[in-house]
Amino acid sequence: MLRAWKQSVKNMPVMSGLRKRPHLKRPLWIILLVIFVIIFLITAYVFPLSSSTACYIFSSGDCSVYYQPSFRSRELSDEEIMSQVVIREILNAPHTQSNNSKIAFLYLTPGTLPFEPLWDIFFRGHESRFSVYVHASREKPVHISDHFIGRDIRSDSVAWGKISMVDAERRLLAHALLDPDNQQFALLSDSCVPLHNFDYVYNYLMHTNVSFLDCFVDLGPHGTGRYSEHMMPEIEKSAFRKGSQRQHAIIVMADTLYYTNFRLYCKPNFDGRNCYADEHYLPTFFNMIDPGGIANRSVTYVDWSEGKWHPRSFRAQDITFEFLKNLASTDDIIHYTSDPKRRMLVGPCLWNNAKRPCYLFARKFYPETLNRLLTNFSNYTAA
Repeated sequence: MLRAWKQSVKNMPVMSGLRKRPHLKRPLWIILLVIFVIIFLITAYVFPLSSSTACYIFSSGDCSVYYQPSFRSRELSDEEIMSQVVIREILNAPHTQSNNSKIAFLYLTPGTLPFEPLWDIFFRGHESRFSVYVHASREKPVHISDHFIGRDIRSDSVAWGKISMVDAERRLLAHALLDPDNQQFALLSDSCVPLHNFDYVYNYLMHTNVSFLDCFVDLGPHGTGRYSEHMMPEIEKSAFRKGSQRQHAIIVMADTLYYTNFRLYCKPNFDGRNCYADEHYLPTFFNMIDPGGIANRSVTYVDWSEGKWHPRSFRAQDITFEFLKNLASTDDIIHYTSDPKRRMLVGPCLWNNAKRPCYLFARKFYPETLNRLLTNFSNYTAA
């Protein structure tokens, strides 16, 4: 386009030779400005929204989701170099193929799972395509479903907001990785329920090439406000995030450097901040080591609209067919920042570059909702 335009400018004296016109005087700066604008428009067309600048100029929406920080170059420590070598080798290793790929469902619960009857219906008839692992942190759970009996792993106590939550998640992943057929991993709490039938969930997770991990920039007190300078130099403030594939699960097992930083410096009331490792460790870690390998969103619905320390919990009176169907069909992801403006960041849920429903599961549901969920399950979970 630019070349053709220059060619036409070059030919103008020849084309206008048949007709005398007064010489047009134009300041040089106007010509340079026109050229600059044309180059800028061509660049924007070729690289749409590839940067925060392009987004802010060409989009009327909130562009915070496109923010990508630039990390200053520095000399890495020996520990960082060794850690990066291990991570690179795992990411570049050939993907382990399985003739019987399964989803590992990892339940982190204080004790008995209140929605076990619902999950039993969800799993029924698909026994060869999933594995179940239960980490009960307070008391030995009582199971009523064959899908859960004998699936408890060695557990330890878990304190909300502390590194013990991450320890339990890593323990679940370690047990799941012992089975080479486990290719995808879904971490669930005792208050989680399925929003779709098993076939839909299986195809959604197995046929994607990213890990669904919530990760976004929150510059408020519940985001980067929780960052501690003690994490330097391995974890810079611009990398701090709030918020798999088998390789990702293995990397979590292999990591000691970044995990140690969070164990030491991300905990409640440390340096006057309330940092919660289970909210920040994995989003920050994967944003640093493989940002292109995560979807920056979760497949578990949580309602943070009330702006409290904990998400909204749902009672029996909340459970209707319309409510559940709406959760299952939602195709836009919403994040709320914790800064004084409390901005709502909205973006499409993409699955292999196509817009699809965001959520496969949802929380937090009180046990009293079980009967209504069982009544509506076969209807609202239709794919």
